[in-house]
Amino acid sequence: MITVLLLLHLFVTVALIGTILIQRSEGGGLGIGSSQGMGSFMSGRGTATLLTRSTAILGTIFMVLSLTLAIMNRGASSGVGHDILAQPPAPSSPAAPVAPAGTPATK
Repeated sequence: MITVLLLLHLFVTVALIGTILIQRSEGGGLGIGSSQGMGSFMSGRGTATLLTRSTAILGTIFMVLSLTLAIMNRGASSGVGHDILAQPPAPSSPAAPVAPAGTPATK
């Protein structure tokens, strides 16, 4: 279930990024959503309304999926040994001494 929601979240994220990038900004930055680029499909105002509405819907879906995934994963990490800050690091065993490069190895 979580895997399906994560994949859906990924697709919504990519769609949201794409929708935001094709919108016309105040300065005309990356916007390609004008009626000249889309032929006579929609007017400039209709395209802006469609993109604004799509952004709002995708943003809402993104937030709902984020909250759902956070709630579902809240209890998944509760257990002993998962808090790395509560436990000091284990002392490491000393490494075997390395022979200097100039001395031959003995058997």
